Amino acid sequence: MQSLCIVNTISINAKTEQVWDALINPQKTKIYMFGCETVSDWKIGSELLWKGNYNGVDMVFVKGHIVAFEPNVKLVYTVFDPNSTMEDIPENYLTVTYELSQNGNVTELKVTQGDYSKVAEGERRYKESYNNGEGWNPILVQIKNVSESN
Repeated sequence: MQSLCIVNTISINAKTEQVWDALINPQKTKIYMFGCETVSDWKIGSELLWKGNYNGVDMVFVKGHIVAFEPNVKLVYTVFDPNSTMEDIPENYLTVTYELSQNGNVTELKVTQGDYSKVAEGERRYKESYNNGEGWNPILVQIKNVSESN
């Protein structure tokens, strides 16, 4: 089966350090990730939780583990919805990769999420995440806004 990945890129008028801070700072992730803040020590192999509040209840919306952590260059982590009906096994986790590169005062941020072809209910999850061709674009616009307002 052909791999199914969502890939989006955005140019941000900010230094890579500012964009990196937006990716890992819980107060900033809360702004663009549907009210969820990141909880992690950011060490390879460590847990990463996306916590938020739903109808007055604190809960974990997404969980995973840190796969790669190269400050201002690359962040890779796995993701799984613990509230889904799917079995919580490594084979059902997707991988999210952020890659940053700086060109003058502009940072290129590339996000790749997948491979949906290797996980349970992959095609359905891909279609839901791809969101009519938008993929990560709405979130990237918010990351851009947060990064540029530093």
